Amino acid sequence: MEIGALIKDARSSKGMTQEKAAEALGVSRQTVSNWETGKSYPDIVSVIRMSDLYDVSLDHLLKEETSVKQSYTSYLEESTNTIKSRRTHSITILVSLTLGVWALSVLATWLVASGADSTGYSTAVMWTMLPVTFFAVSFLTGRNRYFGRAMYAVPFVCSLLYSLCGYATSIAAENQLIRTVRWPDFAKLPIGLLISALGLALGILARSRQKKPKE
Repeated sequence: MEIGALIKDARSSKGMTQEKAAEALGVSRQTVSNWETGKSYPDIVSVIRMSDLYDVSLDHLLKEETSVKQSYTSYLEESTNTIKSRRTHSITILVSLTLGVWALSVLATWLVASGADSTGYSTAVMWTMLPVTFFAVSFLTGRNRYFGRAMYAVPFVCSLLYSLCGYATSIAAENQLIRTVRWPDFAKLPIGLLISALGLALGILARSRQKKPKE
């Protein structure tokens, strides 16, 4: 028996229509229909939800026949590899954009602005561009759980970048003028940490408040 037929039998045995099953699983009725007719496979999360919803074991849905297990395992492997590739691509873009904005903020101060403009531009960078960037990056990290448990280190990284950018744009300029060495303004660390931590927390909250299937 194919996996689609197994899913259909489990639903019918539970006395549920496709509409009710779709509502409980958080998908469309057409999606349920496609699963049952073999036009597409459900992802592993949906299979687990169906196991609970229909009161049947995963063994019944996936392992009743060797051919079913093999075909579904191949599908899951292919889907997982695709998801991992997309996730890695998204993380690479996110990191590149963050470092790019940071580097451009510093370079623009040195190459574009000068004199009084430099002070104004530095202020705009430190209180608008970078806070918005770090907040957005942290929010997306929490929302998509990028980096796994390491995502909780993102606020510390952002706060360090925030502090170093202030040093590179304004304090470093003073160093050149007064011919002395000053350390980065680490007083900005808590500000960067707070902005990024808030973004991360809201991202995690947004993820947890996703529409959950009704039991």
